[in-house]
Amino acid sequence: MGKQEDPKSLDDSNSTHKPDTSTVDVPVATNMAIPSIPSSLLPQPSWFTAKRLLAVFCVVNLINYVDRGTIASNGVNGNRRTCTKDGTCSSGSGIQGEFNLSNFQDGVISSAFMVGLLVASPIFASFAKRVNPFRLIGVGLTVWTIAIVGCGFSINFWFIATCRMLVGVGEASFISLAAPFIDDNAPVAQKTAWLGIFYMCIPTGVAFGYVYGGLVGNHLSWRWAFWIEALLMLPFAVLGLFMKPLQLKGFSHTGSKKPLTSPLTACPEEAVLNCSNGLSSTREDPKDGSKGAPSNLNELARFWKDLKMLHLEKTYVINVLGYIVYNFVIGAYSYWGPKAGYYIYHMKNADMMFGGITVISGIFGTLAGGFVLDRMTSTISNAFKLLSVATFLGAIFCFAAFCFKSLYVFIPLFAIGELLVFATQGPVNYVCLHSVNPGLRPLAMAMSTVSIHIFGDVPSSPLVGVVQDGINNWRVTALMLTSVLFIAAGIWFIGIFIHSVDRSNEDSENQISDADRARSQPLLKEKSNEPIEVPVESS
Repeated sequence: MGKQEDPKSLDDSNSTHKPDTSTVDVPVATNMAIPSIPSSLLPQPSWFTAKRLLAVFCVVNLINYVDRGTIASNGVNGNRRTCTKDGTCSSGSGIQGEFNLSNFQDGVISSAFMVGLLVASPIFASFAKRVNPFRLIGVGLTVWTIAIVGCGFSINFWFIATCRMLVGVGEASFISLAAPFIDDNAPVAQKTAWLGIFYMCIPTGVAFGYVYGGLVGNHLSWRWAFWIEALLMLPFAVLGLFMKPLQLKGFSHTGSKKPLTSPLTACPEEAVLNCSNGLSSTREDPKDGSKGAPSNLNELARFWKDLKMLHLEKTYVINVLGYIVYNFVIGAYSYWGPKAGYYIYHMKNADMMFGGITVISGIFGTLAGGFVLDRMTSTISNAFKLLSVATFLGAIFCFAAFCFKSLYVFIPLFAIGELLVFATQGPVNYVCLHSVNPGLRPLAMAMSTVSIHIFGDVPSSPLVGVVQDGINNWRVTALMLTSVLFIAAGIWFIGIFIHSVDRSNEDSENQISDADRARSQPLLKEKSNEPIEVPVESS
């Protein structure tokens, strides 16, 4: 607005009187006002820029995984009550000591939140077609915050197990919907790197959780560790509930067939009022001949149809199978790692040691995986190559680390192994997002999450506890667990030879291409009473 137009482009526009058909439903003449629509009802850019969105989601993800590390830390999880042969008994410490839990019960607490996560993830993914996904994230974070407060007030095993299940319900919306938002708004040449930055928060959060849980648990109490987490998450829950919600590529909440002008535009023009409240319109596409909200039966039929389409994607299925096996090991590492290190190498401060190794290896490994794939050219085939090679080499180093009795040999070998293993986070989620069309991405992420947990780290923590109770040798238990990583590398290696197609830009309701997004409005623009314009840059 207010910029001098190119006379040549103005003459061309006046002489042809035809719109440019290279884009879909986007006005191309500069300074052309949209008729009969007040600017107050037109889509307004959100407060979020792409980088702000990434930063907020990274902090939320970090807090989520700090909680995972916290409950596994020796300062919060503690040790069970023990008695010597002469009858002297110790009271134990932390959750395990206070509630006198067996290793199996202790493992159940680590996995209890997965029950809520597994049940709620597909539900939130399905609701994303009727309710604004950004608002669903706010609802989920609110549930998470309340449940974490409840963990701090736990009185027995069943109370804290129930609260952990509710923590999973709250986390489900964020896990399913955050990655598609990031993939929508990341620069085209840096998509995997941005996903790598986001998933870097997993090892970093778990590592900080070890350290944080050890410090707070030892100096205050394990209950305060949960209450402080809730205070940290509260502002983001409020942000998700009350900020102008964002729109997700591939989804409509109004029945409109027009594409959005930008992923970071708050709402399409037909839905400004509804979207501002985070609600969807109940009217259906007139072509369907239906009136009112769809029945629950229709919603269930649509869900099963989407689920069937998802599982027919061989590339997606192979990727998730490898991810399941991988997560079986990583889940058990994250929970039992500090305790195994304490008993194998007699670490005086296992929380700090494992936390330090994991945070350094996790940050550099996850970032490196994303940047390497972008440098290789982000394709599904290249992602599988990186996944298989990094996991295989990482398994070799981690296995070798546990074979040595010296702590000083263990630390560098295990650090290199973790760095290679964590390099998979960006590529594996890139494949999940790009092997399906945009409308299936939330469900793809939800089912990936459900699968890797229900078949991966949910059973792994209790099973490792059972194995350790039986053989009572942490070194052998760790070696058995680490060897499973070779299976994950083999599954991902198979993916290299499967014919794969990047479906991220396939036709989907309300989708826009990367080229359209490049020609859309700036992410942050001052509000104005003048009509909204969509300038087109010359190629």
